[in-house]
Amino acid sequence: MAFATTKDGVKIYFKDWGDKNAQPIVFHHGWPLTADDWDNQMLFFLAQGYRVIATDRRGHGRSDQVSEGHDMDHYAADVNAVVEMLDLKNAIHIGHSTGGGQVARYVAKYGQPQGRVAKAVLISSVPPLMIKTKNNPEGTPVEVFDGFRSALAANRAQFYIDVASGPFYGFNRKDAVISQGTIQNWWRQGMMGSAKAHYEGIKAFSETDQTEDLKAIQIPVLVMQGDDDQVVPYKDAAVMQDKLLKNSTMIIYPGYPHGMHTVHADVINKDILQFIRK
Repeated sequence: MAFATTKDGVKIYFKDWGDKNAQPIVFHHGWPLTADDWDNQMLFFLAQGYRVIATDRRGHGRSDQVSEGHDMDHYAADVNAVVEMLDLKNAIHIGHSTGGGQVARYVAKYGQPQGRVAKAVLISSVPPLMIKTKNNPEGTPVEVFDGFRSALAANRAQFYIDVASGPFYGFNRKDAVISQGTIQNWWRQGMMGSAKAHYEGIKAFSETDQTEDLKAIQIPVLVMQGDDDQVVPYKDAAVMQDKLLKNSTMIIYPGYPHGMHTVHADVINKDILQFIRK
């Protein structure tokens, strides 16, 4: 198993497949998952000749279950530790949901100033800000996130079944084609991680204002989201990202759910490949 050690001594697990001289693609997973959420994409882009890398966020999966540092600043710094260890250059960073916030913070603070990134992709991502505030009146009320925290603390195992079998993949919609394996794999990944990291991660993905991160990004960014995303409302996410980014392309997919990179991987992979090859 491969690990990078951060400046505060945390071991971050990563997968690294393919030709070390090929252009690297780095994948950033959503809450509360792991690098395994990208298995489909990693195999697809590996077959296209890319080097593919995915990490487990601190407190998630096989990375250290540390008590502290469950915030976007640490998440981005942890990615930077992996990137510097592998000396990745001309990289493409792809993030889903919370991973999209991680990409935005990493690119703005580390990757772009260091000249290490070529392009980025935000899939169903949380920036600029999820929570409802005085300055973000269309956001999601804090009570929703308090409900997530209460359900996690009360019975994390059942909560994760409910999320995966319901809104995450749109399996609660009429005529949805339900994959029990996908539900079980989501649950498996979630239960590998730390309850504390997942609990505190809710605040990180919902309350971190990443407006300035998006404004700072100069590289080309592909923004992708489904208009039936029941987890991250697309009008407050993808649409706002496209407005704030200087060099973006946006695709809104009719009827697609939050976890569209899994249940519609054939479409999403093709569109990302086209963007990368431009």
